[in-house]
Amino acid sequence: MVHVLSSRTLLRPTDPERSRTFYGQTLGLPVYREFGTGPERGTVYFLGGGFLELSGRAEHAHSPGVRLWLQVADVTSAHEELRSRGVDMVREPRREPWGLIEMWINDPDGNEIVLVEVPRDHPLRYRP
Repeated sequence: MVHVLSSRTLLRPTDPERSRTFYGQTLGLPVYREFGTGPERGTVYFLGGGFLELSGRAEHAHSPGVRLWLQVADVTSAHEELRSRGVDMVREPRREPWGLIEMWINDPDGNEIVLVEVPRDHPLRYRP
């Protein structure tokens, strides 16, 4: 068995500065650490229980497959704030059949991000 001590999601953006602006300023994710220099330096953002690293540069946007799942306290407020900032809205907030309230957005390279609110009465709020 592999004993995992930490993990992070790695993205290789086509335009690192544009992506740093999106994740750092538009979404307001706090920087955990930065490494390297210049426009292709690495930036690691804190994602609550995990991390998102932007490093290097991709020649082309990657095909869909990876989706970021970000839990927020109030998805309606997040929706209003991000819409006012011009974020690419894929789907408005709505309650899913599994009980979560979700909205979907895209980052500048088209990576899908799901913002999720866990309602008070949802089983994810309860710990055995």
